[in-house]
Amino acid sequence: MLKKYFGTDGIRGRVNKEKINGEMFFKFGLAAGTYFKNQKKNKQIAIIAKDTRLSGYTLEPALVSGLASAGMHIFTFGPLPTNGLAMLTKKMRANLGIMITASHNPYYDNGLKLFGPDGLKLSDLIEKKIEKLIDTNISINLSNPKILGRVQRLESGSEKYIEILRNNFPNQFNLRGLKIAIDCANGAAYKVGPLLFESLGAQVYKTGINPNGFNINERCGSTYPNKIRNFTKKNKAHIGISLDGDADRIIICDENGKIVDGDAIIAMLAKRWKKKKILKGGVIGTLMSNFGLEEYFKKNKIKFLRSQVGDRHVKELMKKNKFNLGGEQSGHIILGKFATTGDGLLVALEVLFSMRKGKKASELFNNFKPTPQLLENVVVKNKSIIKSDKCKKAINHANKLISGNGRMLVRKSGTEPKIRIMCESNDKKLISKCINIVKKSIN
Repeated sequence: MLKKYFGTDGIRGRVNKEKINGEMFFKFGLAAGTYFKNQKKNKQIAIIAKDTRLSGYTLEPALVSGLASAGMHIFTFGPLPTNGLAMLTKKMRANLGIMITASHNPYYDNGLKLFGPDGLKLSDLIEKKIEKLIDTNISINLSNPKILGRVQRLESGSEKYIEILRNNFPNQFNLRGLKIAIDCANGAAYKVGPLLFESLGAQVYKTGINPNGFNINERCGSTYPNKIRNFTKKNKAHIGISLDGDADRIIICDENGKIVDGDAIIAMLAKRWKKKKILKGGVIGTLMSNFGLEEYFKKNKIKFLRSQVGDRHVKELMKKNKFNLGGEQSGHIILGKFATTGDGLLVALEVLFSMRKGKKASELFNNFKPTPQLLENVVVKNKSIIKSDKCKKAINHANKLISGNGRMLVRKSGTEPKIRIMCESNDKKLISKCINIVKKSIN
C-alpha cells in the first residue's frame, strides 16, 4: 500500500499547499503524538528543531499545538542540524523527535523528518500507522484538558549537540593550525557549525551564516559546490566543508579546489576504517552510487551493497547486514559507529581527524576514478508520467542501447516534482543519447 503523506525522507512539499500548512501540521502533530503516547512510555515527551525557513514560524506553532493536544510535553530547540535533533531525541529519552525542514530544497518548501526514541527515522509500517491517525476524526484523539501537554523552549541545543560530537573523539583531539572554510547554506548549522570547529582550535572562514528566511540553499551549500570551491581558494584554507539546509549532507573541497562528493568521502572512510579494523561487514551505497566506487571496493575486497535512494533505506540495509558505514553520492553519509542518520558535521570531524598529523585533504581523497556520470532533473507536473507507455518504451530503448557499456536509472524524486535521469558510461556520447531519449518521452 502506497503512503499518502510520507515520501522517501519524511513529509515535504510547497508551503501553504496541500500538505505543508498550519492545519495539516496540527494534524501531523496530533497523529504522531497520539501514536507515540500509546507506546506506554512513562514520560510523554517530544522535541522539535528546525532549519531557518521563514515558514518555520507558522508551521512550528501548529505542530506544537497538535502534539500538546495529544498530551505530549514538548521541548523546542530552534535551528539545529537534523542529526543533532536525532541524537538529542535518544539522549533525552524522548518518545519522539521532529525536525521541521525541507533539507536541500528552496525556501518555499518545508516538511518534517520524524525520529523514534532510538534516534532512528520511522519505518514504513509506523509511518502508515501515523497516516491512518492523520485521517481520523480529530475529536477522537484530542486529550482530556487535565492531561494536555506543556511547551518549553531550550536554548542549550547547540552546546549539547557539540558535546555529543566531541565525545566521539579522544579528549586531546584538536584542530589547531588548521584553516577550515565552511559554507552553512544559511541553514540549520549556521551557528553550530563554525562554533564546533572554533571550539577545537581551528581558524574558521565562514559563509552561508546569515539566514533571512529566504536564502537557505540559495546559490550556496552542498547543492552549489562552486561556492565552497571559490571560498576555500580565496582564503587559502586547508579544506572546505559545505553543508545543506539541515546539515545532514556534506560535500568537501580540498586545498586545491577539487570538489569531493559523497562517493569519494565514503571511499576514503572505508579505506581508513578497514586499515584500522573499524569497518564492520562492508559498505552500503545506493542505486545512484558511482560504478567506479563499486569497482574500487571490489578491487580492495570490501563488500558493497546498494539500497534504494534515501538515507533511511541506507540505514535499514546497514542494520540488516550489520554494516557500520553507508551513504549517498549527494553527501548523506551515515557513520554507524556514531550516528543513526546522515550528519555533515560528524563526517567532517572524522575527515579532519584523519588530517590531524599533517596530511593534506588532496592526499586523502585520491582513491578511485569515477565512471563519467550525468544526472538530469526534469521538472514535471505529475511524476506518474514515468509509468506512461511512452516513457516506459523510451526507458527500455535507452537501457538496451547502454547495456554492456554502462548503467541507467530513471526514478521519481521523493522530495521534489521531478523525474531524475541518471546515466553513466565511459562513452559520453552514449550517455547524452540515452538521457535525451528518456527526456523526450517526458517533456
